[in-house]
Amino acid sequence: MACFNPRNNFSNFDVDKLVRLAEIYAEDFDIGDLIVLPNQLRQFINRARRTSDFVGCTELGKVAEIMVKNNMHTSYKLVYRLIELTLILPVATASVERIFSAMSIIKIDLRNKMGDEWLNDLMICYNENEIFRKIDNEKIKKRFQEMKKRHMLLPKN
Repeated sequence: MACFNPRNNFSNFDVDKLVRLAEIYAEDFDIGDLIVLPNQLRQFINRARRTSDFVGCTELGKVAEIMVKNNMHTSYKLVYRLIELTLILPVATASVERIFSAMSIIKIDLRNKMGDEWLNDLMICYNENEIFRKIDNEKIKKRFQEMKKRHMLLPKN
């Protein structure tokens, strides 16, 4: 990802490393794309280094904006797709780390034998706690009570 850093006129740009990054995203880049990508990356970097809009650019998000502004995102579709994936990667990684952190909190030794469905339900409740806080407890009780016949009603409080 650092190979896309626009600082110092894209001084860290490395075609081989960027192609390897694209290979990781096999669902987004097929064999044909991977063959065309190195040439498209070279053409893009040559044009970007000659385009005054990129001078002083320090953020990859800004590179994407400049590409759209100059209609380069249509000329260099594969480069633009790789930039999009690079921008999304930190967010996706953080989300996965958050989920695993929550799982280590929920699935402690005392609950080690819980089933997958129960664990999944707890994970949803834990990770979406802001949504669940907005739901009134009385509505939850009523919904639970209506799910099937009970021997007795739930207490009011």
